Amino acid sequence: MSARWSGLEKGLRQSRGPLLAGMDEVGRGPLAGPVVACAVIMPPDARAIRGVDDSKALSRELRERLAARILERALAVGVGAASVHEIDTINIYHAAVRAMRRALARLRVAPDHVLVDGNPIRSLGVEHTAVVGGDACCHSIACASIVAKVTRDRLMRALAQRHPHYRWETNVGYGTADHYAGLQEHGLTPHHRRSFGPVQRAMRGEFGPPEPRPDVSLVVLDEPLP
Repeated sequence: MSARWSGLEKGLRQSRGPLLAGMDEVGRGPLAGPVVACAVIMPPDARAIRGVDDSKALSRELRERLAARILERALAVGVGAASVHEIDTINIYHAAVRAMRRALARLRVAPDHVLVDGNPIRSLGVEHTAVVGGDACCHSIACASIVAKVTRDRLMRALAQRHPHYRWETNVGYGTADHYAGLQEHGLTPHHRRSFGPVQRAMRGEFGPPEPRPDVSLVVLDEPLP
């Protein structure tokens, strides 16, 4: 991502107002831990922060440095989370939306408009513009992505000190070989998502990730599976 505001962000500031909140969530895929969302309002008259990009494309060290710069410069930052209990009760999609609504509610400045990574969310409760792949092309969404990722990773590293057998300090709850080995030897913790298929298999004593499906997309249409 270049160090500049996207044309979409510039246009929305002109049409909706200068205070644009970018929002993203992290942690839909892990086997353990909460889902975390962040909403960020960056100063409309400031230059974009060089180096900001999709948080998944950045190293941990760079994310940490950029998160500090974002927090220093932002007009408002709201962080929300949904617990493992909520994920297991209402499913991961609705839990992620709940986390996003909480993040928006914690902004101390009301945004003129909201930019969200992904598809439109009817239950979000605010008017917004959704951008698929927005964390890689919209500066404000990328800022939110970085803060959300850094926040959740720090939480998982703190939990790893109490539950050291799953290597959350490195895999932050995702289904790595170390994580599955910990499940096999030590079982589940209160932080594991019992509604998730791999965790359910672990509860039945079937450890390890599922066998990969054949990549039929290469055979049929050369497009990714839905």
